[in-house]
Amino acid sequence: ERFLVGQGFLGEDELEQHLPQQNLRIFIATWNMNGKKDLPERLDDFLFPLGAESAQDLYVIGVQEGCPYRQEWEYHLQLTLGHRYVLLHSAAHGVLYLSLFIRRDLVGFCSEVECATVTTRFFPMIKTKGAVAASFTFFGTSFLFINAHFAAGDSKVKQRIQNYEKIIKNLQLPKNVPDTNPIYSDPDDATSRFDEVFWFGDFNFRLSKSRSEVDSILENLPENDMRSLLQYDQLSEEVTKGSIFKGFKEGEIHFRPTYRFNIGSDDYDTSKKQRTPSYTDRVMYKSRHQDDIHVLKYGSCSLMRQSDHKPVFGLFTVWIKPGSNNIPSTV
Repeated sequence: ERFLVGQGFLGEDELEQHLPQQNLRIFIATWNMNGKKDLPERLDDFLFPLGAESAQDLYVIGVQEGCPYRQEWEYHLQLTLGHRYVLLHSAAHGVLYLSLFIRRDLVGFCSEVECATVTTRFFPMIKTKGAVAASFTFFGTSFLFINAHFAAGDSKVKQRIQNYEKIIKNLQLPKNVPDTNPIYSDPDDATSRFDEVFWFGDFNFRLSKSRSEVDSILENLPENDMRSLLQYDQLSEEVTKGSIFKGFKEGEIHFRPTYRFNIGSDDYDTSKKQRTPSYTDRVMYKSRHQDDIHVLKYGSCSLMRQSDHKPVFGLFTVWIKPGSNNIPSTV
């Protein structure tokens, strides 16, 4: 087994050469694809929502209810990103997919990537809800990325919190790659064992208002000011209570609810069910060290109309520290 040697190959000189200011630029995206097969040839609207000049160093893409063929999905991702990026790791839990693409010149500074899954279904063989996660160390900074799909239903707040608790307690990571700072580790909290954690997905939390009330608020919303809606957001309420995502943060939401749309349009659900528009799709993050993670942009990909959900993305910078230990290499 190959190892990366911290003081040389992963030292400050190499880090500064490849990442000025020691900042890694990360694109995180979550999308409930609704099982759709008809993918556009290129995914520029998804991967470059601010334009091609906003290309990042690392792309982490989580989907729920993924299209039938994961390899086809990742082919479209690779085609759009181009030859400067390589697929660092790919993992799945049923129809939950997690794909990590990184700049080709940075692959050699990554440890081996480890992955794990947790099912939240009563019957484990049904893999439509739960989580798929991947972790690795880059130079001297450890990362954990979790893509999750929680229980659906307007009133299922308690079940969603239980999903979160089951995942955080049962996610078996890291495996072989050593914790960079084990003094912080909690055996009952997988997220405590990494420097930087991003947890994203279709968490299924809803707005606690009727469809007509939400429609009325949406009609009168000032542009980019969602506060009058977010006061009814179930997830925000539970985070404030401390019942979920303890220690996590979220970028400011200046986009409209990302669920539920008529497929192929920007109109909210006009079916008989008339589902209430909600912020089901989210990106949460936390760090062991204050100010390591900075949010550059948090938004939705409004031009993606293939599903009843709009994708949600976050652009982040993460401060990277040089390596100091031998870690299993990805190459």
